Amino acid sequence: MAREMVHRGPDDEGAYSDQHIAMGMRRLSIIDLDHGHQPIANEDDSIVIVCNGEIYNFRELRTRLIEKGHKFRTASDTEVVLHLYEEHGPDCVNWLQGMFCFAIWDKNLRRLVIARDRLGVKPLYFIRDHARLIFASESKSILQVPDISAALDAGALTEYLSFGYTASNQSILQGIEKLAPGGMMVCRDGQIDITQYWRLPDNGSANVGERDWVECILDKIRTSVTAEMVSDVPLGAFLSGGIDSSSIVALMAAASDMPIKTYSIGFDTGPSGAYYNELPFARQVSDLFKTEHKEILVRPNVVELLPKLLWHMDEPVADSAFITTYLVAEFARQDVTVILSGVGGDEIFGGYRRYLGDYYGRQYRKLPGWFRRGVLAPIMERLPKDRHSPLLDYSRLAAAFVKTSDLSLEDQYRAYVQVFSGDALEQLMANGHADGSGDSLDDAFATAHGDDGLQRMMHVDMLTQLPNDLLMLTDKMTMAASIECRVPLLNYELVELAARIPSDLKIKNRTLKYVLKDALSDILPKEILHRRKRGFGAPMGAWLKRELAPLMAQVLSRESIENRGIFNWDFVNRTIELHRTNQADHTDHLLSLVNLEIWARIYLDGRAPSDVTDELAIGLAP
Repeated sequence: MAREMVHRGPDDEGAYSDQHIAMGMRRLSIIDLDHGHQPIANEDDSIVIVCNGEIYNFRELRTRLIEKGHKFRTASDTEVVLHLYEEHGPDCVNWLQGMFCFAIWDKNLRRLVIARDRLGVKPLYFIRDHARLIFASESKSILQVPDISAALDAGALTEYLSFGYTASNQSILQGIEKLAPGGMMVCRDGQIDITQYWRLPDNGSANVGERDWVECILDKIRTSVTAEMVSDVPLGAFLSGGIDSSSIVALMAAASDMPIKTYSIGFDTGPSGAYYNELPFARQVSDLFKTEHKEILVRPNVVELLPKLLWHMDEPVADSAFITTYLVAEFARQDVTVILSGVGGDEIFGGYRRYLGDYYGRQYRKLPGWFRRGVLAPIMERLPKDRHSPLLDYSRLAAAFVKTSDLSLEDQYRAYVQVFSGDALEQLMANGHADGSGDSLDDAFATAHGDDGLQRMMHVDMLTQLPNDLLMLTDKMTMAASIECRVPLLNYELVELAARIPSDLKIKNRTLKYVLKDALSDILPKEILHRRKRGFGAPMGAWLKRELAPLMAQVLSRESIENRGIFNWDFVNRTIELHRTNQADHTDHLLSLVNLEIWARIYLDGRAPSDVTDELAIGLAP
């Protein structure tokens, strides 16, 4: 199991076992390089821990624990968690600031305690039956247990096709579950108890003035960035030139005596590549803060990596950001072992364009109904759509808005984020229906609280897309490159602070991230603060029409689709044709199907990623 994820920890390996439990660990050495070997035991060897991740406040906690009489064998952050458990039991998790998943075996109590960090930065997969509990940071490790085999979970497949990822508590492999963010599992006397030790707090604090919010935000981001720069190895930062990564770099530069190392990714393949290319903005920020800056250019042949990366992902995702994240992580790994990222800023400060839907909806509904339904809707349906050019991207977004403007908040949000709609799923599936009752979005809206629609949408994003898509691919792809990625904007205290900011300060006068931009107005230039948002993915939709069309035709051929037996070939073929002719933007739909088929060839068919790569090379041949 440990060898299967050596990429997560190429520096060291350790194991512990007794008559009740066996635990293994692969270590990427970051803190206390010489003595931080895991597993680590307490003074009398009665408690043993393995921990994946970093505890940022471990030095303060260590000082308090020493004052209470605890004896330390190492200077590592993991041992701090161990002694904190001695002091507080499972409640020790409430004192931790960081990204982590740890397992503690208490021999005297015969109790196993597993906890995952509050936002879900670090993953935990597990499988349980009447006799045992098996857990790991990656599901591929669980599959190394001889009598466990890979089978597709029908309900999780529906979730994946609906949203491009699986839910927080399930995986696409039958029987393998995930511990949800902020979750704790206690196993004792054959009983497994799973609870939630942290939830996003209620919003409020309307009596706080705008200037006070600005000061609090800047202070908390600065504190978070400084805390996450603690490392015994070289570190750097991802830099896209957007507001989130630029703010991280700015504050890192202010806290460091040495130039910060920054890394960016760009594209040079025609208009679509230029539309996604953010290198000029990244260079501007680099020049401003005098960083040691490096860039990497990506071309369509990057899809040769897909089998390898989907093996690393454990589960397919319909998000091309996993490709770009891996490439820039691998590039940075030549110089550094730790990288800081701006992931999370959109979710906590209000950065997605869909958050403007309510405002535009109110304006749109002022038009006469006959004009909306009889004139505008038919026109928008017929306009060409493509997310890789400015004009056609506006057409795509406007058509989606017009189509959903009369829906409830929940249904409008679903239409914005879904890949295949319910009706489309019925047509896609070979058997004519999708399995599963309800999905994570239903559960998230039932849980999400807020005084208005914006707060509820942002809360839903924190429960779904953030941990299940963005954080999962960030962890898997950086670990694939054996580099640790830290996310200062998801410091849980900053997240709790942001949750209390009123909606009219997060988005004001149609300005997304209004209060964050105000807080950074003396740090970042206006052209960075107010430039048009770009995603961190590749221009896959354009590539699938041109450079990668042969590969898509191979992976989604009639023979391939019918042999797999899951999908209706006629519907898949029609989806390809609508995308090719710009009648609809089906980038996410096609990427979800391509990635699923490549993943299935590895995980379900039992083929080596290199074998699948050789097969795909036929579709990439000039």
